[in-house]
Amino acid sequence: MGGRLINSSTSLPDAKSSLVADSSVLQICGGHSLAGHVHISGAKNSALVIMAGTLLCSGDCRIRNVPFLADVERMAEVLSALGLRLHREGDILDVNAREITTSKAPYELVTQLRASFFAIGPILARLGVAQMPLPGGCAIGARPVDLHVRGLQSMGAEVQIEHGICHASLPGGNGKLKGAKIYLDTPSVGATETLMMAATLAEGETIIENAAKEPEVVDLANFCNSMGAKIQGAGTSKITIVGVSQLHSTDYTIIPDRIEAGTFLLAAAITRSELTLSPVAPDHLFPVIAKLQEIGVEIIEEAPDRLRILPAKTLKAINIDTLPHPGFPTDMQAPFMALLTLAEGDSIINESVFENRLRHASELNRLGADIRVKGNTAFVKGVPMLSGAPVIGTDLRASAALVIAGLAAQGTTTIQGLHHLDRGYDRLDYKLQELGAKITRLKDTSANVDVTDHGNSTPISAIVP
Repeated sequence: MGGRLINSSTSLPDAKSSLVADSSVLQICGGHSLAGHVHISGAKNSALVIMAGTLLCSGDCRIRNVPFLADVERMAEVLSALGLRLHREGDILDVNAREITTSKAPYELVTQLRASFFAIGPILARLGVAQMPLPGGCAIGARPVDLHVRGLQSMGAEVQIEHGICHASLPGGNGKLKGAKIYLDTPSVGATETLMMAATLAEGETIIENAAKEPEVVDLANFCNSMGAKIQGAGTSKITIVGVSQLHSTDYTIIPDRIEAGTFLLAAAITRSELTLSPVAPDHLFPVIAKLQEIGVEIIEEAPDRLRILPAKTLKAINIDTLPHPGFPTDMQAPFMALLTLAEGDSIINESVFENRLRHASELNRLGADIRVKGNTAFVKGVPMLSGAPVIGTDLRASAALVIAGLAAQGTTTIQGLHHLDRGYDRLDYKLQELGAKITRLKDTSANVDVTDHGNSTPISAIVP
């Protein structure tokens, strides 16, 4: 049975009064310091793939610490269209995947959300057939699905891509995937997750070499293991999965979002503010913390899941190279560029993960930054100050970078393209308001009144049977 969208049963205002992100803007009056404590939400990239992972379970799954994001809503719609029954209350999502009523995911949803493509592995493992449109998401560079396809083929699947649809099936239509040795040409997070999920219900042992090591991969493995899967080695370059006949119900809590935590650390650093953040996993933030310390920022681990950042007297220029985990995360590249615009000296940022992820440089220059881009490298010359201006977020993390820059800029910054921001940050504007930022969400770029507060800024929905 499909689900239907209703308002979440939380204390938040009615989602029916929420603004459409495409027609709203953020207006930031910069130059104000922040103070207080910020609660870090569950990890976006864990939540999405774990939601896909519920397709493996023939019972009920309860997922805790699910963030309020547009992408989470889209994934819920994808699962509902596949026949799952979902109910959300607060940050708890209950999923009943006893029946998958169709093997074909809806084109109009999958093409908007890249992570929904990862469901091809669980659907194929459960039903022996899957039809998945090629994915969408932020336009930050080529992220082909060939590693997914080759991996599934190694496990015995027949896979063809026709007219934008990936068709996967098992010979005979009712067999099982077979364990295999798979080598990934690059440590793709998506391919690692897709193949790891598929292998949980395959016959025999699957070994994934050159696997992605990201914390979200480990989180997915822990989730699957909590349902009875047999996965070892997650977080290393070699993951071993011994297939089981079926997976059982579970109650699982998602890890904190390391990218959201890093974003708030940068917001504090650029505004010379003192903040505390929790819950966090400091080990997941090590590259970000190390670079902030190199810049001149002091960060204190007050508790195993709590950090305090102190104001820096000066910000020093540094160099950054993005790399797969445990290297510096590409998702933090744009927010760090915003911070380095005000650092003393010249910084160099080399984006080695995606080839089209420096478009925010031109928007930061609108705010008075001095950034020159050559290929996949940005040369950032620190300036004494930024000035507010109208700008447009070109992707999720670029939008966050503009928010960070706007917090420090003198005057008013107006940011369009909030559909990107709302995909990956759980009520970022509201959390910043709570810390003292002068940030509001307006209905359109021409309005200076009719301000909407947090409660109406991001649609908060739930799926019920």
